Amino acid sequence: MGVVCALLALLAALLTGCQNSTDGATTDGDSRLSNEVAPTRPSGYGAAFLSVDECSSFGKTSFTEVSCTSERAAARVVARFDGAVGDGPLCPGTTDFVLHISEQSPSSDEDGDGAVPQGYACMRNLTPPHPGDPGGGGGPRTIVGDCVYSSGDGQVRETPCDGKSGKKPEYEVTKATATRAKCPVSTALYVQLQGEKPVGCARPV
Repeated sequence: MGVVCALLALLAALLTGCQNSTDGATTDGDSRLSNEVAPTRPSGYGAAFLSVDECSSFGKTSFTEVSCTSERAAARVVARFDGAVGDGPLCPGTTDFVLHISEQSPSSDEDGDGAVPQGYACMRNLTPPHPGDPGGGGGPRTIVGDCVYSSGDGQVRETPCDGKSGKKPEYEVTKATATRAKCPVSTALYVQLQGEKPVGCARPV
């Protein structure tokens, strides 16, 4: 599940949000699992490995690029960036998970352009569930409409707003602002978000 760090408004403190980011090929999302991305594919799927609008399959230990019309296709690339996640642009808010792609040598690059650079692909499942949707309980980012519960020591974790995950939601992020002063007076929890409006104003549910 997406992890954020926060403190109750009464404590008047805001911790830094947490996001997995490791070397190699991993996924960021509601599951926070690490899986190797295998940058091997038949030629013809595109000039770059897992570029925008291309699809991947799901595997127990790997994600492979496949045709979006394939029965194996499970998720579509909605944004693709070179470099490390921490150094690049944010994925769209409703991204379900992130694939971290390791740099590959020319011998592994089947389209013959010389290399597969380090990068990351922002992925959206082709079919529900969509943990990155508002209230979905996961995804690499916390956004307006998401719900959280207290996990102790001033930290909170995302959980589906429908309460079907076994963790009852305690707060819902109702607004994103540039500063705490712009949150509604009903705000009971400040959650650190990402982007131009980094303060999430949350109320009890």
